[in-house]
Amino acid sequence: MEDKYDVVVIGGGAAGLAGALALTRARRSVLVVDSGEPRNAPAGHIHNYLGREGTPPRELLTIGREEVAGYGGEFADAKVTAAEALSHNHFRVTLDTGQAVVARRLLITTGLVDELPAIPGVAERFGNDVLHCPYCHGWEVRDQAIGVIASGPAAVHQALLWRQWTRDLVLFRHTAGDFGDEAREQLAARDIRVVEGEVAAVETSDDRLTGVRLATGEVVPRQAVVVGTHMTARSELLVSLGLETAEQSVFGQVMGTYVPADPTGKTAVPGVWVAGNVTNLGAQVIVAAGAGLGAGAAINNDLMVEDTTRAVEQRAAAAVERQVSELVLGDRRHGM
Repeated sequence: MEDKYDVVVIGGGAAGLAGALALTRARRSVLVVDSGEPRNAPAGHIHNYLGREGTPPRELLTIGREEVAGYGGEFADAKVTAAEALSHNHFRVTLDTGQAVVARRLLITTGLVDELPAIPGVAERFGNDVLHCPYCHGWEVRDQAIGVIASGPAAVHQALLWRQWTRDLVLFRHTAGDFGDEAREQLAARDIRVVEGEVAAVETSDDRLTGVRLATGEVVPRQAVVVGTHMTARSELLVSLGLETAEQSVFGQVMGTYVPADPTGKTAVPGVWVAGNVTNLGAQVIVAAGAGLGAGAAINNDLMVEDTTRAVEQRAAAAVERQVSELVLGDRRHGM
């Protein structure tokens, strides 16, 4: 027999746990399936999360799990291998453990994958002193020597933004095209030096980033490096359910893919909601959690409407059945 739940949440990050918390508090049966691969795993702390500033990511998830479990939520530490739509707005979800469960609704919060530039040393230092988000890491590297490598469409914008946290900022043009006169004027006005030439690697010593090495062999001393990432939504399950991803562009260049949804996270497939980075590439942890809460409330409302419709139908059917029974009984009393 397959276990049945009101909602299966696929992805146990901030968005998924917040949605599960809202649903369990609404007395819905919920299963959270999580493969343990959060996007922010390399980071030491989360920031700009009111009341949880500086909390290690794993600690936040542990707290969230305890809260969801306290209201009856269940967990499966597994990976979803398949999800298929059944009749009557139900879904079958199959796990890599071999278990299969049935859900009335799905909340998919699988997040995204950061595709890093292929520069030696970048992947190993990502989340430490190779960074991408100033609001996540800017304060921690304030007043340090920072280098921005032009590895995405928003390189100039990144450099101007990161200038808020330090006066010692260098923009490496790397393989980007010419920035143009207006952009160069802006950079010069903010005292941001542009270094020409392709970047060959980031240099480290004693587990610390020390500089950026160019293809010419020159090393520019830096304490932190900023890169742009190509953000790809983890959408395989959604595609199998009939959803397609869309491209998000910045300055005319694609920066990633996301799953379109309405403001509550409702997708074009009935019964399927999304929340967090899978649909909002720029969502920080607190934003993802808020979106999960909103999606959870919307799902509960949708289930309430379905429950009410079914109750009305059952009540009407029961009334018809009583009328038929009364007619039959009346006929018998009159010898008919």
